[in-house]
Amino acid sequence: MDMTRYWIQQPGYMRGVERVCGARDVCGEGAPMAVSSISYLWRDTNAAEGFRSGVSLHSHTNQSSETLDFLANFGNQYPVMRPLLSRLERRAESMHGFRINYAASYWTPPMTPKLAFDLESKQIESLDVAPMVSITDHDNIKAPMLLRTVPSARGIPVSVEWSVPYGTQSFHLGVHNLPSARATAWMETLNGYTAHPNEARLGEIFQALNDEPNVLLIFNHPLWDLYLIGKEKHEFLVGEFLQKYGAHFHALELNGLRHWDENRAARRLAEKWNMLLISGGDRHGVEPNANLNLTNATSFTEFVHEIRKEKKSNIVFMPQYAEPWKHRILQSAIDAIREYPEFPTGSRTWDERVYHPDRHGVPRPLKELWPTGNAPRVMAWSVKAVQLMGKGLVSGGLRMAWSEAHQQRLALGEQDA
Repeated sequence: MDMTRYWIQQPGYMRGVERVCGARDVCGEGAPMAVSSISYLWRDTNAAEGFRSGVSLHSHTNQSSETLDFLANFGNQYPVMRPLLSRLERRAESMHGFRINYAASYWTPPMTPKLAFDLESKQIESLDVAPMVSITDHDNIKAPMLLRTVPSARGIPVSVEWSVPYGTQSFHLGVHNLPSARATAWMETLNGYTAHPNEARLGEIFQALNDEPNVLLIFNHPLWDLYLIGKEKHEFLVGEFLQKYGAHFHALELNGLRHWDENRAARRLAEKWNMLLISGGDRHGVEPNANLNLTNATSFTEFVHEIRKEKKSNIVFMPQYAEPWKHRILQSAIDAIREYPEFPTGSRTWDERVYHPDRHGVPRPLKELWPTGNAPRVMAWSVKAVQLMGKGLVSGGLRMAWSEAHQQRLALGEQDA
């Protein structure tokens, strides 16, 4: 249905609150529908007042396998990097007897499920509201299942970020609060589709997910061109995907790791398709999610009901989102290669967290594949150079050079009103 949307100036607007609602909605008295509000903690330090709980959606742990395909694309996108990558590829073949396989390689975020849960909970508690945390590792539910054995995290929802191949692209969907008794069976279905996509089955899967009354289905970072197929092609596929299946989704994500411009475009996309907006931090490092949902629900299932049935979503962006985007992405990359001596074995050094197939095709940490037990000098120097960019004067200089104060003034669209 084509519905015009209006950005309504509320009394809280000067404190940094945006509100969007459908043309048939009232945005005031009388049961408003499909209303998303957006606030910014650096504008309104009291944004959480009047809410009982904060919800952290979409974050990752060391149970998540993150592809290294981007390295091959990086060499193609930036020719200056190709000689360095080619040298590393030749050395790997001559010294180890196998070629670098980017597609079969992956890295894992540094934080264990418990560390990640505590990090997100602590940030929410700093707002003086009760925490709810939904962890969504890529295509597996190991983290929430492990956390359910820990008393302080026993109520965590069973959630996942599902990779959905579609045409020449892959979309990521946040599937939150799977029923515990059927979660394993659901993962077999979802992973089966990822491995062997057959679009004839996709609508059936979405319908079955919607038939689970307490499941929340979110289109994560819808405008991120993951496979670099080009903006026009990607947006065409997104439109086609939403036309076919959008009725099954409960919200579109505003992503805490994506740029202001992309989130503005996601907001416009939600307006076009008359869809609710929702937060999703997408944390991979040690910085907590840069946005949250605020709610009066006292359980995650109640929160799902608020989104699915009441169609209300209250999003707050945390102060870290106001930092320069390029600096935040650099910091996230540094988090991925930093050393964490206080972490459990297997998560302490970057080469314990990066995996590559050995001669027999079995993924193993790079630390176990080095002939001397140590990373090659050129790679070790490269890592140290990146780490240096996150320290002291270098980091401060880059932060100033990448300042985006104008983005904070524009925020996510109140200047459109």
